[in-house]
Amino acid sequence: MSVLVGKDTKVLIQGMGKTGRFHTDTAIAYGTNMVGAVHPSRAGETEVFEGETDHSGVPGRDDTYRVELPIFRTVAAAVEATGADASVVYVPPPFAADAIMEAADAEVPLVVTITEGIPVADMVRAKRYLEGKPTRLVGPNCPGVITPEECKIGIMPGYIHTPGRIGVVSRSGTLTYEAVYQLTLNGLGQTTAIGIGGDPVNGTDFVDSLAMFNTDPATDGVLMIGEIGGTAEEEAAAWIEANMTKPVAGFIAGTSAPPGRRMGHAGAIISAGMGTADAKITALESAGVVIAPTPTDMGAATLEALGPS
Repeated sequence: MSVLVGKDTKVLIQGMGKTGRFHTDTAIAYGTNMVGAVHPSRAGETEVFEGETDHSGVPGRDDTYRVELPIFRTVAAAVEATGADASVVYVPPPFAADAIMEAADAEVPLVVTITEGIPVADMVRAKRYLEGKPTRLVGPNCPGVITPEECKIGIMPGYIHTPGRIGVVSRSGTLTYEAVYQLTLNGLGQTTAIGIGGDPVNGTDFVDSLAMFNTDPATDGVLMIGEIGGTAEEEAAAWIEANMTKPVAGFIAGTSAPPGRRMGHAGAIISAGMGTADAKITALESAGVVIAPTPTDMGAATLEALGPS
């Protein structure tokens, strides 16, 4: 079991530039079922991907791949032809919000937006546009979503992920990688890892992700990674205390960040006395979350949250 994506997910790519092509290639090598691309000026063409898989030498898995992806003018045409039920957006920032809304118009169930630097006003418009539509947005400015050895949508390194029992949800891309690697080294592995992104206006949040993991039979516990800025972690703490039936470990980045200074992500800024690391840690600990004091302790905190095996 997993959440959001699995081996049967059919993925469409929006934005076949240099970055999009590179990460599409790595996704195919990982085994992701990429089915098509959207590029208005290249409709009718085919993009060819070939190379060695990430599973070379594994019994029952092909050692090489060759995939020819058809390119379509619109998302609607691509969905009709391929049956795609997920899309990944690598479209440049000025046009990315329109790409999200186009996917929603085509009723793509899952849209994962990797693009960083989308104007906040554009994302406000896109998020309002998604209201009442059957499309779930992950991101923007996120590393993506991965169910180990089944489906990789985004820019995360696949080799550090291992199938297992822990759900991961994170605002930080690089800390997501550190977290899953520690879970892999500790023999816990992951069911699915979700990078929700660090922008102030995004789609899927901590509560959405926690709720999915809470009902997933294969997920025994959750590791959530937050950071300064906003109130998402406090809202998650309230939800955990009221609803969560599985153990949760956490880490909050930015304990030494000075007030008023943005740290990395657009949403990682302390203002008006809100969004401090201390406030988030206090709220999560009050809800029973085991907090890792440093990034290197995330795996150990998860083991502690799970309790004796």
